[in-house]
Amino acid sequence: MAGDSPSERKPNLAFVLARASIFGTAVAGTFLVLLPWLLLRMSTARWNLGLAPRVIGVVLMALGYLVAVWCAIGFVVEGWGTPAPYDPPRRLVTGHLYERVRNPIYVGGTIILLGEVLVFRSPALLAFAAAMWLIWHLVVVLYEEPALRRRFGAAYEDYRRRVPRWIPRLW
Repeated sequence: MAGDSPSERKPNLAFVLARASIFGTAVAGTFLVLLPWLLLRMSTARWNLGLAPRVIGVVLMALGYLVAVWCAIGFVVEGWGTPAPYDPPRRLVTGHLYERVRNPIYVGGTIILLGEVLVFRSPALLAFAAAMWLIWHLVVVLYEEPALRRRFGAAYEDYRRRVPRWIPRLW
C-alpha cells in the first residue's frame, strides 16, 4: 500500500483485534447505548409513530452496527491497528467500505442513532444524533484529517481526493 514502510512487521492480529474490541465496546457503549439511555430516562417526550418506522429503526440499528464492526475489523486486518487515536493503524485503510466513504464508522454510528430515534420515538435522541454528528464532523476535520495527512502524506491526499468524506459513493 502506498505510504507504508516495507520494513514494518505485521503485528499479532488477534492481539490487535482484542484491543480494537475493547476500545470499540467502550466508545460505542458510551455514545450509542449509555448516553441515549440516559437521555431517554430524562426525556418523556415521544412521537406517536406506527410500527413501520420502529421496524425501520431496528433495521437501521443493525445496519449501523454491522458497518461499524466491519470497519473496525478493517482497521485490524488492513491497517494493523485500531480506531483508537492512541493505537492508530500502521497502514492507511482504504479498502472495503473505505472505498466508498472516508468515515464509515461515524456514518455507521449516525445510522445507529437515527435507528434509535425511530425505535424509541424520541425528539431528544434526534437532537443527540445531530449533536453527535456535528462533534464527529469536527473531530474529523480538526484532528483526524490533519493527523492522517502528517502520517500518510501523498497516499492520504490521493485517497482524500478520490473518496467523499460523508456521503458514500454507491458505485
